[in-house]
Amino acid sequence: MIHVADYGTGPAVLMLHGIGGSSDSFAPQFSGLGDSLRILAWDAPGFGHSDDTDRPFDLDDYADAAADVIRAHCGDDGAHVLGMSWGGVVATRLVLRHPGLVRSLILGDSTVGSGTDADTASAMRSRAADLAANGPADFAARRAPRLLSPEAPDDLVDRATDIMVGSVRLPGYGHAAESMAATDHTGDLANIDVPTLVLCGDADTVTGVPASQVLAGGIPGAVFVTLRGAGHLANQERPDAFNAWTESFVHITERLREHTPAHV
Repeated sequence: MIHVADYGTGPAVLMLHGIGGSSDSFAPQFSGLGDSLRILAWDAPGFGHSDDTDRPFDLDDYADAAADVIRAHCGDDGAHVLGMSWGGVVATRLVLRHPGLVRSLILGDSTVGSGTDADTASAMRSRAADLAANGPADFAARRAPRLLSPEAPDDLVDRATDIMVGSVRLPGYGHAAESMAATDHTGDLANIDVPTLVLCGDADTVTGVPASQVLAGGIPGAVFVTLRGAGHLANQERPDAFNAWTESFVHITERLREHTPAHV
């Protein structure tokens, strides 16, 4: 069973959390966008309230599971897809494998994957051993503060830490880390043919602005926006700006679809 939070009304947006999160990571979007968008936020397989998988999942499996969520909740009309960090890597694979289900793509503080070089891939794979050795509480206490800017208030750091503690466990986290380590979408970006918005906090030191620029530069026609004063969890640290860009992009995309002939 995959847990999906379903809230609001309007065009549907499937939101895919980062590797340390869950649907709870999108609380600022539920409260800020529910009047204009229908938000579907999953707990990825093996995270949060979702069941563990009966076998190791690779990135194709996560993308296919996300496609199943869209079909179950939206039918063949598809949904807009927003992915944060690892969720953005899943979203990228989703649009490559199931382009007809993705109405537009929003990538927040994301990357092409951790398979760009051996050291980056190795560091990603080592996270599972860290989690196994130290447990979620210690793991989150060390990692979560890095996901926010130095100016983030203590209560936001505490919330990000609590979300991570309640979201991550093995073997799911290890499968997700391996899916990142095995992926480099650099050569696939030119094949993405849906409207795309790339958002990145200007104080993100985890993936960082350069990684987002690679995405925006490689995806034809992508729009690139930096959010001032936001770290890696830009949707939580600067929710007003993040929500405004998301809402505008989705509604503009919807209007363009309405006025584009079906054969074009």
